[in-house]
Amino acid sequence: MRLKRTVFLAAALSLVGCLAVLQGRAAETVRTVSGHVLDSADQPLYKAVVYLKNTKTLVIRTYITEKDGSFRFSALSPNVDYEVYADHQGDRSDVKTLSAFDNRKQIVFTLKVHSR
Repeated sequence: MRLKRTVFLAAALSLVGCLAVLQGRAAETVRTVSGHVLDSADQPLYKAVVYLKNTKTLVIRTYITEKDGSFRFSALSPNVDYEVYADHQGDRSDVKTLSAFDNRKQIVFTLKVHSR
């Protein structure tokens, strides 16, 4: 009985160790995109909508900017290209592209919304 308990405990600890390693690897491979949305006078835009488009699946995620114009998208795949742009009251920024070939884990963009 004691041997069974020891073997079970060793297997459980081994499983926990493997899960920790896998979780660490997953954390290393994801990317984060953050930044600020500014108007033409370089002032932050509150409640601008930032769009993040996965060019492989065409899925679009959105983020409404904070008072300082900041936005953040996390847990992005390193193997996908993304397009990022902002919209504020019908005015849009240029589209920024995040390439799968860009190996940075944290990318910062400044999106400048142009008035019509």
